[in-house]
Amino acid sequence: MPASPSTARAINDRLALRLLQQEGPLTAGQLKQLTGLSRPTVADLVERLTVSGLITVVGESGEQRRGPNARLYGIVSDRAHLAALDIRTESVSVTVTDLLGRELAGASVPIGGDTGTGPAVEQAVTLVERVAKEAGAERLHTVGIGAPGLIDPVTGELRDSTGLPEWHRRLVAALQERLPSARVTVENETNLAALAEQRDGAARGRDTFVLLWLGHGTGAAVVLDGALRRGASGGTGEIGFLPVPGTASLPSATDCAGGFHSLAGATAVAALAREHGLPEPPAAGAEPAAAPLVRQAVAADTARAGRFLDALADRLALGAASVAAVLDPGCVVLGGETGQAGGEALATRVADRLARMSPLPTEVRASTLGGGAVLRGALITALDRAQDELFGPDGGPARQV
Repeated sequence: MPASPSTARAINDRLALRLLQQEGPLTAGQLKQLTGLSRPTVADLVERLTVSGLITVVGESGEQRRGPNARLYGIVSDRAHLAALDIRTESVSVTVTDLLGRELAGASVPIGGDTGTGPAVEQAVTLVERVAKEAGAERLHTVGIGAPGLIDPVTGELRDSTGLPEWHRRLVAALQERLPSARVTVENETNLAALAEQRDGAARGRDTFVLLWLGHGTGAAVVLDGALRRGASGGTGEIGFLPVPGTASLPSATDCAGGFHSLAGATAVAALAREHGLPEPPAAGAEPAAAPLVRQAVAADTARAGRFLDALADRLALGAASVAAVLDPGCVVLGGETGQAGGEALATRVADRLARMSPLPTEVRASTLGGGAVLRGALITALDRAQDELFGPDGGPARQV
């Protein structure tokens, strides 16, 4: 059934806005060429979007021709400002962007483990407000948050998780209270990292893959047939609790000690490096201790460093093989700071072991975004939500009107 005139207009508007977002400023003629719409239809949508305040004239095409140059139209990028947060156990990072995702300001603040819940929340909220002010944002349209722990699949709220500080849960409510006009969303950090790797990193071109998060702790994000899978309780990917050989005990419902975390978490990897006699590199800020050790081993290219990387690959292959046997993702990305530090050298080792352990062909790729993937993923979700609201939801392919 043909679309109604109002539906067709909405589809055409969304298509034009997406093109302006992806390609930058365009003339009406270029919009006509890229959309395949008629000249009157393009003229109509340009006028409609200009009146609505979504696009404006940003210059001229510069093409030499008889008469005036064609006007260049661009999205009004300051129509909305967005914030993305990466909440770690002992720190918060914030970036504020315009509607096109261009960073305007950013900052991080450490939050010590002995900081009380109230002061920790106040530190984090104050940071968001300060960065927004530095960015020139009078108000924030959308705030995307990445946090460790489980997200309730029904309410979308961060659940109370053993071992995580209480201020994580309080922060979400505090931000909503202090920023009443903002749309605040929270997502598991590993899930956001997977979305970022799929959009901009190692998983580009993949609609089915698993991200194996290797940071301070371990986790996994599952993307199947283009959709992020969260599970019945929001716990898909809690691979730290996976029972594996090589540990002294079994994990429990409240403690992942004895699970995959005990082999691949930052503390365990650092201990493995010491066992192989690798020197301790200088501390690298908030980066997990394992990352500089792995990076140093890759760069050293010595027999001792090679044996360490082999032993680490043995451990990681246990988690990767379990994931491959159950999900058959075809691709595993070694994410987080440690996965990025290992690069191709570690990914190749894991892939070789996985090929011997599993009959299912599974490519292993190293993260290209590392720990920064969480903040990038939080920004992607904030941008998508803001643009969906301001531009209108996707309605399908453009139609001639």
